[in-house]
Amino acid sequence: MRFPLPLKFFLFAALVAVVPLALVGENLVRIARDELKSAVNEDLTGVAAQVRGEFDNMYQGRWLAPLMVIRSGVDNPDLDVAQKVSLLTQGMEQLSDVVALQLSVEGSDIPMLVSDQSFGEALAAEGLDPVTTLAASSDLIANIKATGQFGRPLISQIPETGDWVATLALPMDSKIAGRDLTLAARINLSPLRRSVMRHPFNQRGNITIVDHAGRTALVDTPEVINERAIVAAAMPLIVAGARADALQAYQRPDGTAMLGAYAFPDWFPWAVITELSEEKAYAVISEMMRRIITVGALGFALASLAALVFSRRLTSPILKIGRVADAIGEGDYGQRVQNVRARDEIGDLAGRINVMAGQLSERMELMKFVSHETVSAIQARDGAGMRRGGERREVTMLFSDIRGYTAFSETVTPEEVIEVLNRYFGIQSEIVVRHGGDIDKFVGDELMAMFVGEDKEDRAVRCGVEIKDALAQSFGAQTGRELAVGVGIASGAVVLGAMGARDRMDYTVLGSTVNLAARLCSKAGPWEVLVDRATTDLVDEGIDLQARTPVALKGYEDPVPVFHATLAPVLEDSPV
Repeated sequence: MRFPLPLKFFLFAALVAVVPLALVGENLVRIARDELKSAVNEDLTGVAAQVRGEFDNMYQGRWLAPLMVIRSGVDNPDLDVAQKVSLLTQGMEQLSDVVALQLSVEGSDIPMLVSDQSFGEALAAEGLDPVTTLAASSDLIANIKATGQFGRPLISQIPETGDWVATLALPMDSKIAGRDLTLAARINLSPLRRSVMRHPFNQRGNITIVDHAGRTALVDTPEVINERAIVAAAMPLIVAGARADALQAYQRPDGTAMLGAYAFPDWFPWAVITELSEEKAYAVISEMMRRIITVGALGFALASLAALVFSRRLTSPILKIGRVADAIGEGDYGQRVQNVRARDEIGDLAGRINVMAGQLSERMELMKFVSHETVSAIQARDGAGMRRGGERREVTMLFSDIRGYTAFSETVTPEEVIEVLNRYFGIQSEIVVRHGGDIDKFVGDELMAMFVGEDKEDRAVRCGVEIKDALAQSFGAQTGRELAVGVGIASGAVVLGAMGARDRMDYTVLGSTVNLAARLCSKAGPWEVLVDRATTDLVDEGIDLQARTPVALKGYEDPVPVFHATLAPVLEDSPV
């Protein structure tokens, strides 16, 4: 008697389907929940501890230690008042976050104050007196002395600008006319704010800084959130000066179930609170439960049907491969062999067909485009072909242009023109790639590059400065060639996409940001890098940005503020 293979598979599948799937699933979910809860708890407490450590390290290493070095230098009894003020000025230049340094004489309301010019201008723009706002009063110094708070920051916010500043006072050994001297500093806490805002944890949860009253800190508009259970639990610990980190499950007033943790910086009267909703934390468990219930209800029926159709599936992949091969032969490179998961020769053949189709599709598309963004866009289509259109993206654009190119090209042979251009573009291209940029196109003697992603503004400005310096070193000293380079950089929203005809496209960027960068480039003088306001706000240390007189640009009704970017000078440490 013949026993068909489909019937054998049917009987085997029926036996497997009656296994108590529900019991196994319940144990699996319980184990997974326990493990996931442990991982979430470690994540919450780890992030809170990490932010706390960043705060303390930044305060001690970036501010307190250098200020103590400055204090030691100013405390030299051999220095007169003018020399002490000069030393304060040098210290201000080295500490970009310190917006004011002052020497306060006990009993005097007139301190010796030096302040950061750009910060003072921002205060003045809001109608504030920079000296009055940044100076630490004699009463404040006396209070710090009376409470023994030397070396610890007193935090406040300037409501008009939204800036958070810390006042730090250090006693000095030297005296003036027998009166005690105190070195006071006002520190801009924007680096702490940026470290919180840019933390990757914010993509899935929340990081909040609160004070002893349950009020949020390092934000433009503080608000009291002591109705949250985790904030209420942390508040008395801040007041008591306790430093016991903790983890807590609770519900917000709106009923949202949350998991949270808090940690306390050693140097700040705050609590770092990390929160994650249970819905996000246990999303995997919820999905697992849903799937287990579905599989349990349909398992037997699906297993039976799978066994009956298995014999047909033996030949189905071969037919699919044949149909896809015919479509590729007719020029349809978007076809793929779908739903072939066999781990045998047929599965290998299906994979090779898909790889071949993908490579053919990519080659055909890459003939139309040249930049890295173009390649990424084509690959993202997975062989489906590019469509004309665009999307809005936040980018930083860089334009560089050779000065004196036209006159130079009229005095030498075309071969030499090409040789020089290739050398210029070769140096620039290497620098752009090293800084994570993408060259969109070369237009005559002009280079157009785009920067996307995190720190794009900082990378673009550093790239522009390095291009200027590298070309100046390579070509600036050559006699007989009056060539230079000018660079323009701007940040903002653009439209990025494929544009042109159906059979010949250009994957590029359009928008006012592109126009602004190009016009800044045209306004830049030889060996000059001009940057717009939106870019300068996000440039890190190491770059010196000097405001220039606003320039009139085509298409802009009012003059546009511009900044000249150069490498910041490296200053030697102050004498101890």
